[in-house]
Amino acid sequence: MINNKCFIIAELSANHGGKLNIALETIRAAKRAGADAIKIQTYTADTITLNSKKDYFKINQGTHWDGQYLYDLYKEASLPWEWHPKIFETAKEEGIVCFSSPFDNSAVDFLEELNTPIYKIASFEITDIPLIEYAASKGKPLILSTGIADIADIELAIETCKKVGNNDITILKCTSAYPADPKDSNLLTIPDIKKRFGVKVGLSDHTMGIEGPVVASALGATVIEKHFILDKSIGGADAHFSLDEKEFTEMVKAVRKAEEMMGKVDYEMTEKKKKSRQFSRSLFVVENVKKGDAITKENIRSIRPGYGLHPKYYDEILGKTFSEDVQRGEPFNKNMVDE
Repeated sequence: MINNKCFIIAELSANHGGKLNIALETIRAAKRAGADAIKIQTYTADTITLNSKKDYFKINQGTHWDGQYLYDLYKEASLPWEWHPKIFETAKEEGIVCFSSPFDNSAVDFLEELNTPIYKIASFEITDIPLIEYAASKGKPLILSTGIADIADIELAIETCKKVGNNDITILKCTSAYPADPKDSNLLTIPDIKKRFGVKVGLSDHTMGIEGPVVASALGATVIEKHFILDKSIGGADAHFSLDEKEFTEMVKAVRKAEEMMGKVDYEMTEKKKKSRQFSRSLFVVENVKKGDAITKENIRSIRPGYGLHPKYYDEILGKTFSEDVQRGEPFNKNMVDE
């Protein structure tokens, strides 16, 4: 969170189209769209899986990538390591934070050379305790997604970070489906994570649209991550569930508006409230009356505006008599009652 605002991350992921210039322009577009950070992923097909055609390695779960082998998918989607220095440099020039998700220890070592300010552990890596421990040992803020995690997994990951003295932990609610069905979001988990584990919380959102991040920000999320693409015509593994610049801009504006609307717990009678209170209900004389006339439901009513006596005195004054002549349309006050 930056100045009590959500830290909004544009996830580049595979949305570089295999071209460095697209990756760099995506960084610039993310800055224009209002993102606080651009996140990349640091792996090769060989550091994340095995080049095998056995069924274990074939995707067959009703996803956009069904029929592909993990190695082939990651080979296509990976961001070349030789691009990383230029990406970090461009982000610095644009004034946007740049960091990455490492997928093995060699990636952590490489990112340390680039002085990454944050580490993000992807959902499928939350069970890789040695990787979490190694990344956490670098003493930098750690963000962990929980798309495939149960409570025990989250507890173990947090314990692993703390064991090496790293307490700067943010846990992201995540649904690891691409795209995710909004019905599976269960965003009420966000405040529960904060309460249950005593850490910062956020959302890594894979649903279509911008509603999830807006709701998450209202539920206490301090980090929002959303896949970002320069132009959906670029295509690629993640294009179908990513936001383009126009959509991402709309999301950022909506989140910022939600944050503004959340405000604080406030019952104070501000000057604005005082002015508006002039239009509240109060007691008015609604018929011309003479001194000695009875105060009745016919000549006294609770109406707008608020210049008369508080309506809470209505039953108390009924049946008493007027102490003076009063014209219709005058605010009623206690001096009009003949005690």
